[in-house]
Amino acid sequence: MGRTIVSLGSSAALSFTLPPHRHRLLLLSKPRPLPRYFNLPLPSPAFLNPKLSCAPTVLRAPQCALHSHIDRSAFLQDAGATALVTAGAYMLVLAFDLLTKRNLVEQKLSRKLVHVLSGLLFMASWPLFRELLRGPLYYVLVLMLCALVFWRESPIGVIPLGIMSGGDGFADIMGRRFGALKLPYNQQKSWIGSICMCLFGFAVSIGMLYYFASLGYLRLDWVSTVEKVALISFVATLVESLPITEVVDDNISVPLTSMLMAFLFFGYGPPH
Repeated sequence: MGRTIVSLGSSAALSFTLPPHRHRLLLLSKPRPLPRYFNLPLPSPAFLNPKLSCAPTVLRAPQCALHSHIDRSAFLQDAGATALVTAGAYMLVLAFDLLTKRNLVEQKLSRKLVHVLSGLLFMASWPLFRELLRGPLYYVLVLMLCALVFWRESPIGVIPLGIMSGGDGFADIMGRRFGALKLPYNQQKSWIGSICMCLFGFAVSIGMLYYFASLGYLRLDWVSTVEKVALISFVATLVESLPITEVVDDNISVPLTSMLMAFLFFGYGPPH
């Protein structure tokens, strides 16, 4: 018996056993070059076992498609949970309102029961959501802050909300559709999105200021007001475009910046 080794490349070799007479014939014969495909390396063990750390990436599912599916699933679950909780809260208030009108429950008792049950409903809904929607939550908190502190007699509360609702909203819509040209310092933001942020934030802020002024809540010098709101919108757009979302959410940084500048320009309380 003899053993002949045939090389198949640098990574593997193939051996087989021949009878003695065929072994001698093979040694006496002139060696022939192997075909070109015999020089290719055999598949590594990692190719046969994807669990190994050196497994080729071609065996893994495309990460972008996987993340897209997860994001879509989380969005649908959160949207359904939001609709369900909203309907439940509405039915809770409606039920106690009917009980109060029919004199089955006293008004003060009804209010306290709604207070207790709405809190329990809110906490019980947490497992229905995939994640905490921090952006919308921060946005609602800013809305509440402006309403509680400034209300309708001061432009300090109106301008940040105008920039957030009009500017930030249209910036995302237009940026997703036409935002092929990205900002050089932030590839997550586009030029068209930032331009829309500034223009629509300015327009909505001026429109809301005019609305409150026409109702008699505000008295403004419109020439200086337009200049100040334009500058606030520009600075808010600049803050929104910065790559700092991992540190602070733009639903916090943008309205706080707008609020601070409006405070410096208009002062606290109704302008005179």
